[in-house]
Amino acid sequence: MVTHVELQSQAIFRALADPTRRQILGLLRRRPLTVGELAGNFRTSRPAISKHLRSLRLAGLVVTHQRGTASVCELNARPLRAVDEWLQDYRAFWKSTLRDLKQYLEEKR
Repeated sequence: MVTHVELQSQAIFRALADPTRRQILGLLRRRPLTVGELAGNFRTSRPAISKHLRSLRLAGLVVTHQRGTASVCELNARPLRAVDEWLQDYRAFWKSTLRDLKQYLEEKR
């Protein structure tokens, strides 16, 4: 049985898999932007950017609110903790591997 947490993690990784969505997150890391301001940074159509934003919202990575007639998008970095937790095992692996390499090289001297 798939849990809500697993579904949320899958949505986050799916959202991050696309380079346009990663670029959107990079832009939002600097400051909140309207959908129009975001779309102005890409050669793709505004509907295509809206589709990317929908995926980011579903993953919980972007929140939007209305400011007059404009939709303002903001980064919500909290869900990225799931990515960080997933990477922990790989950090331990690389740390161990690099330590072994260092030891090997020192023994060869």
